[in-house]
Amino acid sequence: MAVYPSIFNDVIGPVMRGPSSSHCAASLRIARICRDLMDGEIRHILIEFDPNGSLATTHKSQGSDMGLFGGFLGWEADDERLPASERYLAEAGITVEFVVRDMGADHPNTYQLTLSSEKEVRRLTAISTGGGMIEVISIEGASVSMAGDYYETIIGCTEPDRIVRYLEATVLHDSITLHQGEHPFIILKAQSFPDAVILSELQAMESVLFIKKIKPVMPVMARKDLEVPFISCNEMLAYNNGKDKSLWELAIDYEMARGNISAEEVMEKMRAIVRIMGHAIETGLKGTEYKDRILGSQSPRFREKMKAGALVEGDAGNLMILYVSAIMEVKSSMGVIVAAPTAGSCGALPGALFGVAHALKLSEDELVKAMLSAGLIGVFIAAHATFAAEVGGCMAETGSGGGMAAAAIVQLKGGTLEQSLAAASMALQNSLGIICDPIGNRVEAPCLGRNVMAAGNAISSANMALADYQHLIPLDEVIATMKAVGDQIHHTLRCTNLGGLSITDTAKKIEARLEEQPVRLYKNC
Repeated sequence: MAVYPSIFNDVIGPVMRGPSSSHCAASLRIARICRDLMDGEIRHILIEFDPNGSLATTHKSQGSDMGLFGGFLGWEADDERLPASERYLAEAGITVEFVVRDMGADHPNTYQLTLSSEKEVRRLTAISTGGGMIEVISIEGASVSMAGDYYETIIGCTEPDRIVRYLEATVLHDSITLHQGEHPFIILKAQSFPDAVILSELQAMESVLFIKKIKPVMPVMARKDLEVPFISCNEMLAYNNGKDKSLWELAIDYEMARGNISAEEVMEKMRAIVRIMGHAIETGLKGTEYKDRILGSQSPRFREKMKAGALVEGDAGNLMILYVSAIMEVKSSMGVIVAAPTAGSCGALPGALFGVAHALKLSEDELVKAMLSAGLIGVFIAAHATFAAEVGGCMAETGSGGGMAAAAIVQLKGGTLEQSLAAASMALQNSLGIICDPIGNRVEAPCLGRNVMAAGNAISSANMALADYQHLIPLDEVIATMKAVGDQIHHTLRCTNLGGLSITDTAKKIEARLEEQPVRLYKNC
């Protein structure tokens, strides 16, 4: 099946709180689906992780728990109550049990959830695929594929063939899938739920055991027979032959087709995101506070040193460091940021683009266009590699952010499409193989330094491309190489807290200092 990422689903977004989009935003979305599966009535949740994945060692400190609890309560990913979600969950009378056991999970970010209420028990398995994206892969032991980008109606029944015929005759739908087994059920994917009359008729049928309505959790919907004008750099260049469009215009063409929205809607969606990024920078520069973090508020001090002339001069470079730091500090203090492409790499792309734009005194419109350009490079990465550090190391997160930013900076300087692609290629080449090894099991360090490095790499690569340096390897081939290299990185170096700087003596002392005694039942089997 072809994968057609959306700039707003997969690349730049979600708008969220928390240290990691793979952990916080994704887990919240998974839990929102769980809540719908239980009709909003949950009393107990068993959450199981595989010891060979990343979640067994990181689920608490990197925010999976926080996101899950918020999702079980029906919250959005930027809800201000998220840091206290465990308390709110207990107040709602919902108990949670965590178990680590060998499940033979294929994906490092696998959640196996058993949900109980007074009237039913449901079992669901889901994965976080990077940047807040998810896939439900099993319900009641039956294989499914739910990405949260449809209205999905699940119908449990004893006469499934009859129900399928009824749905095909009465409901506008994108797909109807029958899942056989001990307890057969049907999944109806559509652009909306069936109307009340049809739902009532279904409920009245003796063979129908239950009906569950699963609302979409993604901002951009999928649809039947979805087509996009291109899905690789080479295809984009072929599409652009004779059109002579810039990278941001091609991004609009792509997202119009992918999201079934107008060019104006694409621009305004991105404008809203740019303003949230700008607000995060302003918030960080005022100073941030949060108890459970390693690094304090450093960007205000950096700004003072800039003003005092104590730093090596270079407006764009120093503004970039300042802005990256500010955004990362807002993230680590549970403020609102945009995963771009992930929360762990949320500083590199906006820090680089805002730094360059402010140094050049460019308008908001130019920033919006540049962010769209970055988003399209991200589409190619999402389609053919990954944004998940648990799968591809930090190369997949800050490396991707730097490659996206490099192309966009060329756009800001009025460079050509070919120069943008060269810049992205060089920046990604420069970041191959970077591991993910958070200190103290927090997404702060060396994450901050690697975000700054990625933003600096972006500016350098953009300047090299603008000077017509040869990038040699086409962007599509570099992205394919990213995927291959990521597959070869040892699992202890992919955000598991089991290798690299994570296991130094100092890191373990920091982790022990930050670790709080758990207040919930936790079993390690």
